[in-house]
Amino acid sequence: MTSRDELFLISMAAEHLGMHPQTLRKYERLGLVRPTRTLNAVRVYSRDEIERLRTIKYLVDELGINLAGVERLLSIAEVVQRLRPLVQAPAAHRAQQRQLVQELERLSALLGL
Repeated sequence: MTSRDELFLISMAAEHLGMHPQTLRKYERLGLVRPTRTLNAVRVYSRDEIERLRTIKYLVDELGINLAGVERLLSIAEVVQRLRPLVQAPAAHRAQQRQLVQELERLSALLGL
């Protein structure tokens, strides 16, 4: 098992992030995170979910963004992640492609990703 495969129970995830478990439950209810569940319905957070929670915490605590804004920003970030490989494909208009990549990188930086 690699460090990327590491799994955290809700109490471990909350402690690791310096958050209350109830906050993690709230974020799940709002659809901001999607932890997997064991057969006993115990929430299990992957390393990717921990990183997503860390991003949410940064957006809320450091930038003062409300949860509706966080949801919107995370959606934008997902689009950016899907676009990135598309714009890196060979293209006839290299200058436009480079500009698009730069703009996507700026957007990612603004989102703290």
